[in-house]
Amino acid sequence: MPETRLIAADDQEMDEAIDAAVVLLAEGGIVALPTETVYGLAADAFNPEAVARVFEVKERPAFDPLIVHIASVTDLPAVAEVPDEIDQTVRQLISNFWPGPLTLLLPKTDAVSDLVTSGLPEVAVRQSGNLIFRSIGKKLGRPIAAPSANRFGRISPTSAGAVVKELDGRIPLVVDGGACSDGLESTIVRVEAGPKRPLIHILRAGPVTKDQLQKFGKVVVDKRRAIDRPETPGQLASHYAPRTPLLMFDKPEDFVPEEGKQYGLLSYKGDPKAGYVDRHDWARVECLSPGSGKLPEAAVRLFFTMRLLDEAGLDAIVAEPVSEKALGLAIMDRLRRAAAPRG
Repeated sequence: MPETRLIAADDQEMDEAIDAAVVLLAEGGIVALPTETVYGLAADAFNPEAVARVFEVKERPAFDPLIVHIASVTDLPAVAEVPDEIDQTVRQLISNFWPGPLTLLLPKTDAVSDLVTSGLPEVAVRQSGNLIFRSIGKKLGRPIAAPSANRFGRISPTSAGAVVKELDGRIPLVVDGGACSDGLESTIVRVEAGPKRPLIHILRAGPVTKDQLQKFGKVVVDKRRAIDRPETPGQLASHYAPRTPLLMFDKPEDFVPEEGKQYGLLSYKGDPKAGYVDRHDWARVECLSPGSGKLPEAAVRLFFTMRLLDEAGLDAIVAEPVSEKALGLAIMDRLRRAAAPRG
């Protein structure tokens, strides 16, 4: 495959970028597209050969399902069925969080191939908040399957440049829509009827938080770390990982550096009071939210700073934990999976 083409979807080239992506997708090709969460590797969700190409390029195991993106809520019946007992709650979630970073796990229609769902009866579906992505889906006229645009298990890309570093020469086109505004993959939920209130199971933590969902039902957070066969994307124990080993400790005193090794620190806000900054003479320090300690900023910068440390030639990266409140739950989920042993 020739060198990957990069088109900036700015005011001058917006139409060109959208048209080029639609042509490739309609022909069964794959394209990297921006979303508000991370960049996605897109294919026509109704074209099994195109979907198979996504798995091949990402080196993704066939048992790990994909998210299907729709351009409009009116497209939902084409890919998913909403059981009557949860219809009202699903409508409320859609009304409040779509377009946006919330993915719903629902029974799939026959139009969605088993390849997309890895043979499972449910499909993960959402409507992206990114206007470029939605415009391409609308013009294509078909739903788009789009996992993160990186090799399987690696750090998710939040910029077009990060996609090129991962997949240059493997895909024909990257549409550059700038940096992703949320920086973490979407929250994935399954809704069930409950005895008193609907049950909203968070299967993957993300930008839509537990506190935001509690208005619509009883929220149950899935805290499992080891799943051999995932129900949704992002549930494998080891995921989102840099090539450089990433280490996490219960407390800073547990970190004992090995002589002769270079360590980098992924700090929350660079505050010495947390006990990590002064614990070691770090070869490099990157902060998720320098000085301020704001979780939304930390979420946006997580994969970016992980990638900087991964490219710094270190022997290991030590990640400082953050509070598991609001977006901190999603950040810690990604860090734990990045630090998990690799099978």
